[in-house]
Amino acid sequence: MKSEEGRSSVLIVDDTDINVDILVDALGGLYDIKVAMDGESALELVKQNPPDIILLDVVMPGMSGYDVCIELKSDPKTSDIPVIFLTAMTDINDKARGFDLGAVDYMVKPFDIREVQARIDVHLSLLNAKKALKQQNELLEIKVKERTQELSVTQSVIIEAMASLAETRDQETGDHVMRTRFYVQLLAVKLASHPKFENFLRQQDPDDLGTAATLHDIGKVGVPDHILLKPARLTPEEFEEVKKHTIYGHNILNKLAHRLPGNSFLKLADDIAWSHHEKWNGFGYPRGLKGDDIPIPGRLMAIADVYDAIISPRVYKGPMTNGEAVEFILSQSGTHFDPDVVAAFVELEDTFNFVANELTGASMEEVFGSKASLSEWLGEKFPV
Repeated sequence: MKSEEGRSSVLIVDDTDINVDILVDALGGLYDIKVAMDGESALELVKQNPPDIILLDVVMPGMSGYDVCIELKSDPKTSDIPVIFLTAMTDINDKARGFDLGAVDYMVKPFDIREVQARIDVHLSLLNAKKALKQQNELLEIKVKERTQELSVTQSVIIEAMASLAETRDQETGDHVMRTRFYVQLLAVKLASHPKFENFLRQQDPDDLGTAATLHDIGKVGVPDHILLKPARLTPEEFEEVKKHTIYGHNILNKLAHRLPGNSFLKLADDIAWSHHEKWNGFGYPRGLKGDDIPIPGRLMAIADVYDAIISPRVYKGPMTNGEAVEFILSQSGTHFDPDVVAAFVELEDTFNFVANELTGASMEEVFGSKASLSEWLGEKFPV
């Protein structure tokens, strides 16, 4: 620690008065000197006011210099203080032990005071360089975190903007997007320990899955207004046009994924947009995928999408109750839906019902409160 004059501090630990006097006389004009005559006193001084460097005798009554060094290096608060052993012990094994214990240098008595000073200066320079590097790394880490946060916020804004494209075309989409995001995350967390899903889901961030789910209907931007906004049931021909939104969504997200190779989020979003209308029995669209060939994110989204659609009112139909919706989804287990995902849904029935009511007309901020992520909110409110 620097003195008020800006000088480095040196702690001299030696039980021989003459050695201490020589070192104090030679070094006192250059450094802020403190002295301890035994190991216990040295440790107490270090605890009160850590020095920049320690000159440590090995052979002392009570605690040896080796013992003192072990104590210093075992404490994170003092482990970085350079220790130079000063001793009459000349055996190579003694020197090796000193270095093994973490000392930066080892000088044999009688020593030349000019050499002691030179070695102190070298190790203080190294210490200052190490401190400067540590400080630089800490600043860099702060900047990286700030930049990462900035990129994360930017990504969220862009994703929200993309998801809102569908919402501006269809006003019923807004709350639906919000709620299905919750449903997908609840299912992902619930199934993360399931043998069939754990290899995939344990590698995914539930928040990423939920965010990707908000883009499931992004392809609706390609559906003509007179069909998408029709206030009545669609004709078979019109429904065929609506079905193309899965392909439009895939084309959008797949194109982005090719521009950012290896981006796992875009792969999740693409899987969801392209496969959330596939059916377990192979009679879904657009590709007619069957069983485990359907991507897992699409299987989760399928139940989330259907559940929210059937409990929500439309101009051409009334809403089902939660109980009716559960019964319907159970009736489609093994045909429309993956039976294991249905089983997880049934266990989460009350939670789905709460989310459906809580998020109708509510903003994300109101639901989240001060929580940093959707998963955190869900984890505290609904341990699964």
